[in-house]
Amino acid sequence: MILDFKRGEDYIKVLCGATNKKYGDYVGRLKINNEGQYFITCECCPECPLVNVTLEAFEKHALREGSGRWKRNIWVHCEDEDKVPLWKRPLIQYYTHQANVANRNDSAMRKQNFHRDEFLRCTRCGKEQKFHLKSRPDIKNYHDALNNKCWTCSLWPYQKITCEDDEERSSLKASRGCSRSSTCQGCSTCYCEGCIKCRFEDCNCQECRDFMLYAKP
Repeated sequence: MILDFKRGEDYIKVLCGATNKKYGDYVGRLKINNEGQYFITCECCPECPLVNVTLEAFEKHALREGSGRWKRNIWVHCEDEDKVPLWKRPLIQYYTHQANVANRNDSAMRKQNFHRDEFLRCTRCGKEQKFHLKSRPDIKNYHDALNNKCWTCSLWPYQKITCEDDEERSSLKASRGCSRSSTCQGCSTCYCEGCIKCRFEDCNCQECRDFMLYAKP
């Protein structure tokens, strides 16, 4: 059903594109290999340097950056309809975060969900320590600590403390960094159920494995 469909020894390739309202269509070739990696080679002009780039990079090249919705902005041609978004075609079912994580760029990471501050209780003294989830390294620190069944205050990543130090005041605990409300205890704005910023390809926990293999792009 998809026009200009080609099958190689270990890949499939189709004509694709993205439409810019001012400059028209940017046409390329979408290649999906047998490992589930997605690449696009742009053919907007003979001198175009974009070869085997990510879907996000092609979207940016077509001046569509900002929405971060490549599933809708990148299209393919079908026998019965022109410019069908990727999310409507079976091609998208082969996409996994695990296969494409190496191709992810910094701009794609920045577009992901907001994450509120979280607390973790020391297994030795029972005091709670706050983790600021502002960046992916911060989130990784919290994720590793959460999976450590013997986590103690001395492992807090921000400064050196012990179980003898005072716990954070309750008034400060109430503020968890939500942009909607300073005293929010969890809402759709600050609570994330899983995204590429807080799930890690090198982690063996069930949540990360399931996300990398089965979560929708």
